[in-house]
Amino acid sequence: MWCRRVVLALVATTVAFVAAGCGGSGGAAATDGSGTPAGVSPGSGTPSSDAGAATVVRVVDGDTLVVQLGGEDERVRLIGIDTPETKKPDSPVECFGPEASAHLGDLLPPGTAVRLERDAELRDRYDRLLAYVYTRSDDAFVNLAMARDGYAGQLTVPPNVAHVDEFTAAVRDAREGRRGLWQSCSGPHQTAGGSG
Repeated sequence: MWCRRVVLALVATTVAFVAAGCGGSGGAAATDGSGTPAGVSPGSGTPSSDAGAATVVRVVDGDTLVVQLGGEDERVRLIGIDTPETKKPDSPVECFGPEASAHLGDLLPPGTAVRLERDAELRDRYDRLLAYVYTRSDDAFVNLAMARDGYAGQLTVPPNVAHVDEFTAAVRDAREGRRGLWQSCSGPHQTAGGSG
C-alpha cells in the first residue's frame, strides 16, 4: 500500500510538471498547480458556477470531443462509456458508429458551454483529458445521456468509477428497451453491415 501511494504521488507530480511545462505552446491547458487543467472541476459533486468551464469546439466521435479550455484546445474522452468506432486507425467503421457521433454532436454542437468534472485519473494513455461532461445551460449529464439513449455501451476503467452504477443501469435499460445500437446491432463493437 505504501509503495502504491509513492507511485501515485510520483505520477501526479510528473503530470503536474509536464502539464505546467506545456502550458503556453504544447497544446496542454494551463494547470491549477495540482496538474489539473485550469477550470476542470475535481469531481466534488457540488460544482461551483465556474468550475470546469469549457466550450465545445467539435465532436471527434461518439465518446471524444475537443473543447476550448483555459485558452487551449483539449481532447476530452467521456468517462464510463464506449461508443462504436468510426475513426480508429486500421479498423472498420462499426455498426451505429456514425449515429453515435451524430448524437453526441446533437447533444454538444460547437459553441456549447460545458462543465467538465474529473474522476481519479486526469488523462488516458492517448493524453486525452478524462471527464464527465455536463451542459452548463441545464446541467444535463452527457455521458449518461449517451448510454441512456442507446448510443454507448459501458466502459468501466478503475479507478474512474464515480458513476458506475448509473452507467450500468442506463445501459441495461437501453439494451432491454432495444434503443439505438441495441436495436440495430448486437452490441457496441460490431462491424458495420456485419455481425462482427
